[in-house]
Amino acid sequence: MKIEIWSDIACPFCYMGKRKFDLALAQFEGREDVQIEWKSFLLNPELKTDPNRSIFQYLSEIKGFPEGQARQMMTQITDSGSAIGLDYNFDQVFLANTIKAHQLLHEARIQGFQHEMEERLFEAHFVEGKNIDDVNILVNLASEVGMNTTALDVKILSGQFTMDLEADIELAQQFGVRGVPFFVFDRKYAVSGAQETETFLKTMEQVWTEK
Repeated sequence: MKIEIWSDIACPFCYMGKRKFDLALAQFEGREDVQIEWKSFLLNPELKTDPNRSIFQYLSEIKGFPEGQARQMMTQITDSGSAIGLDYNFDQVFLANTIKAHQLLHEARIQGFQHEMEERLFEAHFVEGKNIDDVNILVNLASEVGMNTTALDVKILSGQFTMDLEADIELAQQFGVRGVPFFVFDRKYAVSGAQETETFLKTMEQVWTEK
C-alpha cells in the first residue's frame, strides 16, 4: 500500500496529523507493506524568514484578527497536541520559509529517511525553535537522522529538487487539495486534515481488504 501525504513543515496541523497517522500505523497489521511518501505543499512560498516576528504577529497579519486571538488559537492547538504526545512551543517558533526544508525532504526520500526527516523537521520547528531556512541547521538535522550529508548544502542551495517540489504542488492541484495535511491511500481514498487515529486505521484496513 502506498500512502502519499501532502504537508508543510510550518503547518501545526500537519505535525498533529503525522502523529495520529503514526499511531494508526503502529496498530495496522499490514504496516510492513506500507510505503509512505511525503509530498511538498507550500502554505506561503513568498514568506520571508524573519527572526523578529512571532508566529502570533504573522497569523494576526495574514488572518486579520487580533494577536490575542492568534495566541488563543495556538493554545488550543497546544492542548490538542499534548493529548497525543506533542509539545508545541509556539513562543519559540522561528518564522521561516520552508522551501529549503522541502528540498531536504526530497533528498531524504531518495536516501530512504523521509519519514524520519519529516518528524525531525517538525520537532525542530515547533518544539526547539530552530530556523529551518538555515542550510547549516538543515544539514545537522539530516545528519541526526542518519542521512549522508555529502554536498547536501549544495543540493539544497542550488534548488536541485525544485522540479520535484513543483510536481508535488501540481499533483495536489489535480487532486483538488486545498489544505494540508492531505493523505492519499493507493490513489483510491483520501483523508483531509488531522483526523482521529481511528479514521486513518479504518482507511488503511479498507484499502487492505480490497487488495
